[in-house]
Amino acid sequence: MKGILNPDSLLVRIINRFGQIWWLNILWIICSLPIVTIGASTTALIYSCMKLRKDEGYATKNFFASFKENFSKSTILWFCYALIFIMLGSSVIFWNQHKGLMATMAWLMALFLTILYFISLLYVFAILARYKLSIKNAILFSLVVAGKNIIVTVILELFLAGIVILNLTQTLAVNLITLNIRVGITVYILSFYYNKVFEKR
Repeated sequence: MKGILNPDSLLVRIINRFGQIWWLNILWIICSLPIVTIGASTTALIYSCMKLRKDEGYATKNFFASFKENFSKSTILWFCYALIFIMLGSSVIFWNQHKGLMATMAWLMALFLTILYFISLLYVFAILARYKLSIKNAILFSLVVAGKNIIVTVILELFLAGIVILNLTQTLAVNLITLNIRVGITVYILSFYYNKVFEKR
């Protein structure tokens, strides 16, 4: 029994790590409540999870340090991506309802841009969390990183698509119950790949 409860035992370390992920998820939810701060809280969550992977610093301190440092850029970036999502989504739906060669070409272009959008979205907040770049350079760099790590990018996109589909098939009650840990676990898994990708530079 003493061995199991030893602070260095595998069980205690696993419980402690889940506790940290749960707490970061709670911080993300609280700091995302104004909606306009989702970008900053997401950047902070990614930064904290990447640090957690390396056992660097303290979860709460890392979260708020990143939240404060990247607040302006992350908020602007969040608004930009939200606006682009609405525009691309509207274009895909609009051109899908029309027939003809021009409509098909416009739909394919909108679909292609949507794919690029999600590829960039996969990395851009992680890049902002890791590097001190301008918003423009962060967006451009997200596409460069995706292109240089295409296999990892495809794996991550499929993983996130699976998470989205899983959430859509669950009841509202289940989603609300699991919200206090689900995002944190997802980002923590992604942070493993983020660290690997960024360390290759």
